[in-house]
Amino acid sequence: MKFVKILGANLFAIVVVVVLILTIISLGLNSYTRHGQSLTVPDIKGIPIKDAITILEQKKLRYEVIDSLYFDDKPKLSILEQNPQPQSKVKEGRIIYLTINSDAAPKVPIPNLIDVSLRQAQAMLLAAGLKTGQLIYKPDIAQNVVLEQQVSGQSVAAGDKIAKGTSIDLVLGSGLEGAEVPIPDLTGLSLDEAGNLLQSSSLNLGAVVYQGVIKDSTQAKVFRQQPPYSPSANVTSGQPIDLFLKQ
Repeated sequence: MKFVKILGANLFAIVVVVVLILTIISLGLNSYTRHGQSLTVPDIKGIPIKDAITILEQKKLRYEVIDSLYFDDKPKLSILEQNPQPQSKVKEGRIIYLTINSDAAPKVPIPNLIDVSLRQAQAMLLAAGLKTGQLIYKPDIAQNVVLEQQVSGQSVAAGDKIAKGTSIDLVLGSGLEGAEVPIPDLTGLSLDEAGNLLQSSSLNLGAVVYQGVIKDSTQAKVFRQQPPYSPSANVTSGQPIDLFLKQ
């Protein structure tokens, strides 16, 4: 009888130990499963890096900045690209690789624009990451040919390093008598479209006046210009054209 009692006690102890082991294993598996639970990668493109870091940390995701580029039309120090992409499923602790927009424009060399045509100079500036600024005309036999290149009224030489996106003003020949060009019709164009057409017409953008409520300036259109358009109207090369826009 005593042996039976001892055997029963041992069996009970074994059962208790097995139950405890199974419970511990189950809790461990649940913890591991929750730890490895998939997360949805948030969309952080376009937002400042500081805000992006906060969002990633709240999601228990890590980050690493692997590259920086520069776009003058995007907010500085904002997220340009992320990998994995938004809405991807990842594990907790996954590294999100980021490309950000630099807060400083890189330096680029100024191309040699002297003695090239206006159209060619505009193409060369675009290829170099620079902008065409004001067109300044003076009497010279070389009509619409670059005589000098300037930044803020000062001459600049080819090869000088300057911030990407800088506007380069061009001094051009107007012909010995001062060439006249027709006024283009800018009605219905956006500011960018009108500016490009003015430059290709050897004219400058003058004052820009917005009228009415403007929620998005990129959607505003030209409804009036000064001097006004006329099929027979001409002005001197380089003259500024004032624009009036509304949305």
